[in-house]
Amino acid sequence: QVQLVESGGGLVQAGGSLRLSCTTSGRTFSNYVMGWFRQAPGKEREFVAVISRRGVFTYYAGSVKNRFTISRDNAKNTLYLQMNILKPEDTAVYYCAASNAPYNSENGSLFVDSLRYDYWGQGTQVTVSS
Repeated sequence: QVQLVESGGGLVQAGGSLRLSCTTSGRTFSNYVMGWFRQAPGKEREFVAVISRRGVFTYYAGSVKNRFTISRDNAKNTLYLQMNILKPEDTAVYYCAASNAPYNSENGSLFVDSLRYDYWGQGTQVTVSS
């Protein structure tokens, strides 16, 4: 089992920045591919970004590419999501998730599927005002 706890959410004006963190406990953090998802009110949960076990490979949703950066610190058992140039449409609850699935340089797009993930956090609210 892996326990995931998100933090860093809040209220920010459009154009601003936030950094989300996801701290983990339980099994070895570096054993897992880690991803971020988000869910806006009335919408389905959607993929944001994913990072491979050692942080070599990343993959982003088109809507956040070049604005958001996913990273991880395996020594601290922590996943991050740096969000810049935030837009009102980024408002959502953000979730981190852990996956046991294999990840190589060519299959990052497969991780947009939430079913590929085995463990989920409770989420942190991000609200972007216009």
